[in-house]
Amino acid sequence: MDVIEQWLREHQISEVEAMVPDLTGNARGKFIPAAQFMQGGNPKLPESILIQTVTGEYSDDHWDFVEPTDADMILKPDPSTMRVVPWAREPTAQIIHDCYTADGEPHPLATRNVLKRVLALYAEKGLTPVIAPEVEFYLVSRNTDPDNELEAPTGRSGRPEMSRQSYSIDAVAEFEDFVEDMYDFAEAQELDADTLIHENGVAQMEINFLHGDALKLADQVFTFKRTVRETAHKHGMYATFMAKPMQEEPGSALHIHQSVLNAEGRNIFAADDGTHTPQFLAYIAGLQRFTPDLISLYAPNVNSYRRLAPDISAPINLNWGIDNRTTAFRVPESPPAATRVENRFPGADANPYLALAASLASGLLGMELGLTPTEPHQGTANEDAVEVARSLEEGLRNLMSTPALVDIFGDLFLRAYTAVKLDEFEEFNQVISSWEREHLLLNV
Repeated sequence: MDVIEQWLREHQISEVEAMVPDLTGNARGKFIPAAQFMQGGNPKLPESILIQTVTGEYSDDHWDFVEPTDADMILKPDPSTMRVVPWAREPTAQIIHDCYTADGEPHPLATRNVLKRVLALYAEKGLTPVIAPEVEFYLVSRNTDPDNELEAPTGRSGRPEMSRQSYSIDAVAEFEDFVEDMYDFAEAQELDADTLIHENGVAQMEINFLHGDALKLADQVFTFKRTVRETAHKHGMYATFMAKPMQEEPGSALHIHQSVLNAEGRNIFAADDGTHTPQFLAYIAGLQRFTPDLISLYAPNVNSYRRLAPDISAPINLNWGIDNRTTAFRVPESPPAATRVENRFPGADANPYLALAASLASGLLGMELGLTPTEPHQGTANEDAVEVARSLEEGLRNLMSTPALVDIFGDLFLRAYTAVKLDEFEEFNQVISSWEREHLLLNV
């Protein structure tokens, strides 16, 4: 009996969610009766699901990226991702699957495979990245009309939160039932969710994950976002990972702490005396050099760029600094073994596989090329000039401009990603906003 069948039987599973992360980082897949799943044979899905827009549409030229016959791809379950679905009525399992072509090759458009390619480059050099994500999100009242602005939900006091309560214990306690169920669901799925804090926005929370393997933690963030949404539904609320869901509130981020171990398990970012190594500085320089090219992987939606704006408490340039939260790349004060850099660019709306792949690839290229970073920034970095794209269309312009990045991510994947995201931008750009009607209708 293989490990998956044994696990399904031990947990008396009646149904399996065979799923893959799509381009947006959400789950696509099939519900399969456990008995049928255990009979063998890998599930199949049309490969075109990997290049759907966030609205479920396809780009006009999507046949340039997949077979015109809309061929199936082969799904193979990863046993390390087996988890019970704690909110399901019947004993249900969720298993993340890897996507393969009919020829048995890893599918180049699958975002989990993109991260695997980056991690393989590290392994070839005897290196292992260690990451720790921080995921921010908002709780909001149910909103069934997209024309209405979002509002904070009512807490246990019977009143909605009206002011910013950063790090407030009592503000978190307002949603104690939600928090307890969220942690119970996370524990049931063996997610390494650690600290919970109240962030700066109204009803905005942040969960920190324990540091560990990059692929496993990408899987956990993928699973956690789904978990939070389900928990919120249970309590009559919505949970949103939009980068900037409310005009007057700060955005939500997916901060990524990262370090690198050598074959002996030693952190290569710090010397014995705690000083930063040339490799660490080159890693930071790689983040500085390649972030403008890869910004659309950190900020993948039209809404994402509302967060990356001056005076919004998010990075707008490429500065780095020591324990400086106004910089894009923050180096926390820490003992040598924990020396790391925090990439503060990715939004909470980013696909975790792609955000991690972009950050790790940038650092790796920085080390390979021996790049030199700027001097660490002193003072408030977000008062300096904007150095990154301000729209999705602008962010996509340089995605394929660096041959080394094209080699890592794959020409097909980057062309497909660009086509899908440009379609989203053009669809959004057709919408006339209330601001335009208010200020331009009779004044221009």
